[in-house]
Order: sequence, then C-alpha cells, then structure tokens
Amino acid sequence: MSASGAREVLAVRYGHRVTSRAESYLNFHLYGEPDADLDIDYYFWVIRGPDGDVVLLDTGFAPEAGDRRRREHHTTPAEALPTLGIRPGDVSTIVISHAHWDHTGNIRQFPDAHLVLAEAEYDFWTSALAARTHFAAHSEPDEIALLKRARADDRVTLFSGQLALAPGIDLIEVGGHTPGQLIASVASADGTVILASDALHFYEEVERDRPFAIVADLPAMYRAYDTLAQLAAQPGTHLVAGHDPLVRTRFAAHPSSPDATNLTAPR
Repeated sequence: MSASGAREVLAVRYGHRVTSRAESYLNFHLYGEPDADLDIDYYFWVIRGPDGDVVLLDTGFAPEAGDRRRREHHTTPAEALPTLGIRPGDVSTIVISHAHWDHTGNIRQFPDAHLVLAEAEYDFWTSALAARTHFAAHSEPDEIALLKRARADDRVTLFSGQLALAPGIDLIEVGGHTPGQLIASVASADGTVILASDALHFYEEVERDRPFAIVADLPAMYRAYDTLAQLAAQPGTHLVAGHDPLVRTRFAAHPSSPDATNLTAPR
C-alpha cells in the first residue's frame, strides 16, 4: 500500500485505573518480586483512511458500567471523535477485538455500523459457558445481547483465522486472553501498526514473558505473545499494547486532542 493511500491510526485514552502488579500478572508470586502499584490506561482505536472512511477497533466501556466497576472515565467514542474531525456517523465498521465489557461498551452509539469479530469469540460469549463466574465477571449481559440482535439484523461478520477487512487492514485471530481475541495489522505512512488490544495489555508481557492474569487459554496466550514479538521484529513495524500508559510516550500526541495518540507517528 502506498504512502498516499496509507491510513492514520489513533489511540484514544478515555479512562484510567490504578491497580497492582499482583492483580495484573498471572501467578505474580512466582517472580519473587514485591508488589507495586500499576497504572492502566483504557483506549479505543481509530483507523482513518485517505478517503475519510473510519473503522473503530473496540468502543471502550459504557459510562454506567465504568461507574459500577469504579473505573475513572471522561469520554465516549461519540463524544471524542468530533474533536478529531470525525462525525460518529462516518464510522462504517467496528472491529470487536474481544467481548469483554471494557471493549464492547458504547456500540449502541453507532447503530448503522457493521460489526466484525472472530467466530470463536461470538460463539463463546453467546454460549452457556460464558455465564460461569470467572468469565461472566468480564462481560456485560446487555452488550452480549446487543451483539446477538446485531447478528439477527445482518450487521455482523464473523471470521476464523485471518480476515482482510479492507486494503491495508488485516485482522488476525490469536486467542489466549479470550477464546477469539484478535489483533489488527494496519498499513500506515510510517510503516505497519499492530494493534494488539488485550492480546497484549502491557509491553512487559512480551518483553519479560509474563502472562496477564485474565486468561482463557494460557498456551494460546503464550503463542499470541510469540506472534506479536515476531511481528514487532519486522522492519517498520510498531507494536501497540492495549492498556499500557507507555503507548503515550512511545508515540506522538495528536494535535487535535490531548487524549489522542497518533500511532502513525512514533516518537
């Protein structure tokens, strides 16, 4: 894809939380380190094409869910997009990296957008198994019901393995964190941007081989880290973690919004 046809990729920070390392990393006691506070940023991602077409990767959490779960938040996609020169109605497609509550909130703000997610992800969260406590704690029933209604309305595309969503946008199913967790590879003017979402919450997971605490399939999570490391090692490739505050130091701020980071302009 030529630079003239490349896409702009943005991370929009809409929330924050302070937790602990012991809560965030699986079996943290195995590392023999003292516990410490850990900052978590909450993002959704914007992929804007040269012709103005807009794809969202995830939609963050809904304000009411954030309040109930005691998460700090200050905006939603429909509120944030106009500050970037984007009308909410310009969003044609929403890619759902996985169906956890902090990634599927606010879909209702885009009633005409088409939804794309891995078939394994949809099948799991609409199954009886998803009601088990350790899974149900990370989803919102109303949002899963919305996905089911959208599919009934023919607004959902499901895929397995890999999907070329559009020129310059490839989706790759990796699993691990959830049964159908996906990542996105986007061609930009400055190289390839890998949006890992929750396949990689923090860079440390790959850099120090430390699995995240919330996991559906541990071997798959390790394989996802290997995939991300291999992709990141390719020339001109920029790896974007899903919740790491380091995203805002590794990439340049967007001039239009203090909450937006331009992932096509590494520092």
